[in-house]
Amino acid sequence: MANVNIKFNGKDYLLSCDDGQEESLKNLTKFLDKKYNELKEKLGNIGENKLLLITTIQLIDEYFDLRKKITSQKQKLDELSKKFLELKKLAINYKDNKDKEIINLNSKIDNFKNAIEENNNTYESLIDKTTKSLEKIIEKTENISKVQ
Repeated sequence: MANVNIKFNGKDYLLSCDDGQEESLKNLTKFLDKKYNELKEKLGNIGENKLLLITTIQLIDEYFDLRKKITSQKQKLDELSKKFLELKKLAINYKDNKDKEIINLNSKIDNFKNAIEENNNTYESLIDKTTKSLEKIIEKTENISKVQ
């Protein structure tokens, strides 16, 4: 434990605190002394006990207001967090649906490519057969021409 000399309302006090907390205690005391003196200037010398009570009430009021604001902000943050999770879920579902659509479209493209390839093979086969038939006709025609 560390001992700290502080000044409050023009009087010196020796207080104890945990090691390393000395500066914090001095800053808190300065803050309290400032609030106390502000009220003393506003209200006049109404007695130290009453002034300490009013100072404490004001500080507690500020504390509760701050707590209320923090609670409100936490609720807003929780709501935003829920909305974010909903949006994230929607985005994941959208992506999953689009992935399925892409897979389906790729399958259709593959089927279309296969159909084109089959049609090309059929077309080439028909051309080959037609060419052979024409060659036979030409050959027969030439043979008939030679015979005459």
